Amino acid sequence: MHRTSKLFAVSSLALALAACTGKQDDTAAGAAAPAASEAPKEVELIARDALFGNPERAGVQISPDGKYLSWIAPVDGVMNVWVAPASDPSAGRAVTDDKARGIRNYFWSYRPDTLLYLRDSGGDEDFHLYAVDLASNQSRDLTPFEKTTAQVVGVSPTLPDSILVGMNDRDAKWHDLYRVDLASGARTLVEKNTQEIAGYIADGAYNLRFAQRSRPDGGMDILKRAGDAWEKADEVPFEDVLTTNVLGLTHDGKTLYLSDSRNRNTAAVYAVDSATGERKLLAEDARADIGGGLSDPRTGELQAVSVDYLREEWKTIGDALAADLKTLEGIGPGEAGVNARTLDDKTWIVTYSAAESPVVYYRYDRMPGAEGKLTKLFSARPALDGKPLAPMWPQEIKSRDGLTLPSYLTLPVQADPDGDGKANAPVPMVLLVHGGPWARDDYGYSSYDQWLANRGYAVLAVNYRGSTGFGKEFTNAGDGEWAGKMHDDLIDAVQWAVGQGITTADKVAIMGGSYGGYATLAGLTFTPDTFACGVDIVGPSNLNTLLATVPPYWASFYEQLARRMGDPRTEEGRKWLTERSPLTHADKISKPLLIGQGANDPRVKQAESDQIVEAMKAKNIPVTYVLFPDEGHGFARPENNKAFNAIAENFLAKCLGGRAQPIGEDLKGSSVTVPTGADGVEGLGAALQAHTQDVRK
Repeated sequence: MHRTSKLFAVSSLALALAACTGKQDDTAAGAAAPAASEAPKEVELIARDALFGNPERAGVQISPDGKYLSWIAPVDGVMNVWVAPASDPSAGRAVTDDKARGIRNYFWSYRPDTLLYLRDSGGDEDFHLYAVDLASNQSRDLTPFEKTTAQVVGVSPTLPDSILVGMNDRDAKWHDLYRVDLASGARTLVEKNTQEIAGYIADGAYNLRFAQRSRPDGGMDILKRAGDAWEKADEVPFEDVLTTNVLGLTHDGKTLYLSDSRNRNTAAVYAVDSATGERKLLAEDARADIGGGLSDPRTGELQAVSVDYLREEWKTIGDALAADLKTLEGIGPGEAGVNARTLDDKTWIVTYSAAESPVVYYRYDRMPGAEGKLTKLFSARPALDGKPLAPMWPQEIKSRDGLTLPSYLTLPVQADPDGDGKANAPVPMVLLVHGGPWARDDYGYSSYDQWLANRGYAVLAVNYRGSTGFGKEFTNAGDGEWAGKMHDDLIDAVQWAVGQGITTADKVAIMGGSYGGYATLAGLTFTPDTFACGVDIVGPSNLNTLLATVPPYWASFYEQLARRMGDPRTEEGRKWLTERSPLTHADKISKPLLIGQGANDPRVKQAESDQIVEAMKAKNIPVTYVLFPDEGHGFARPENNKAFNAIAENFLAKCLGGRAQPIGEDLKGSSVTVPTGADGVEGLGAALQAHTQDVRK
């Protein structure tokens, strides 16, 4: 689900992984809510299929030589990669033939007529890397090894016929580095990873220049190549690891770009001379960390960076892209991004979206010395054109101890007829909690926010302490605070919403995936009187078993987990983790709970959901448990996602009184099973009786 599907989603050295429309009214939390007025006229009920079915097109790119446009689109209901001549987008053809989970991640190599894609099996996250030769229509698995997760390290125009790939087939914990020939699939060992390297950084000629290695104290060393060995070039303390990361390296290897929070709070971007270590400050922002960047495809030189406090903004480095980014800003009041650039940098693929506008793709032809030309290509979800989608309102909410919590509020259209971001009368609310927890909520189109708002609920998304993007002090304030101050922030946000007249204290549900699922379980156990019900998607219930079963290739990040959550290797740590586990307090659950789980989840194992379901059943506490045998950490197959949301919609309607489209045939094509509690959701039992299970891996 949008913004809530990742546990331990970090952007750091540890894992090689604009303005607000309305001013916040700081009315004190807990103030009396206004009395409900006459019920506003309801708007059209948007079909779940339009929100959660396959997009018409997604992931639009252009090949580096400008010859092809490409995108992901369904073939017999399964998402596959399509390619068309750049001069004739209507002549597209599918070049992959996946019949199971679909392809969601692909990119172009610099070898003519060759693209690459990643695919796992049943959500196990053992991603294999495949190459597709458009000339021969042949597809090849470049990492054909069991229990192996491919990590793409280098794709270079200088050496177009090969790529650098990390593979952990020798040692599940550590990735050895190989150069892989795209034509034959043959791999040549570049470096056997015997030094517990977390990630490699190579130049355009595939020379290894830098690497990253975790330290026993949870910090990170930046290593520099010295002949055939590595020497320490820099070090990142524990408190900076989640807010310091490499943005890139120029193709000639002379300049390293680093987003760095050391000796400051928010991460700024520096250019580091590879030979001397001399640093030059390029961009900073006191409100938020510098995020992603745009680099010259020919040289790798950084040209612009983004910063996202309440809305994303771009800062140029030099003047090369200033006119182009100004042109893109003119598309509309939403946010524009760059999906792909040709190697000669004459043509870009641009995305544009806003909270109430799903993504639209444009071709942008640059005109030296003049304003470039924008040509609309595709809308991802044209079925939503003209539908009553709702704006998203950035907010700044104060926690009880004075932190500012950047948040986002989406109101039902009928609850805000004058469009000022204020509810005319209280409505039920869903607190939608993002995953990670080392991730963040942001502004933009979200199928979940729009779906819930359309059903009559206010939706509040809160960046609680521990979230990333707002400086290291905010992120580190979450250390040791699972079910503590991180949860207090969520409760404070609920009280703020009640005080603002957005909702009433008895009509708030909590919902989320991954850490958001944990927060849901914590909400129903640690604060059982706060929420009317909860929806937990792939959330851990037992922090000790969670940390005992993390994927082996997370070894470089384990010290971070132990220090930020609790160390299961010590008696004190195990005791703390037990106390903060919802499973320990399962007998306190008194409100309806819906749990969704993927059987193949490598991060939050099925046992996490099984444990709390069994504990509730032992106490005769009702629970509805939905299990998908062909899913992992979140529900990737649209049929499964739509099936779960059909169940969740009717669950929430019973709890909060919002509108609901009947489940009907929305289980069709899914693998859904309901081991217990089908009678807790209107229409679920009948839908299951008529359902034929479809399992695909």
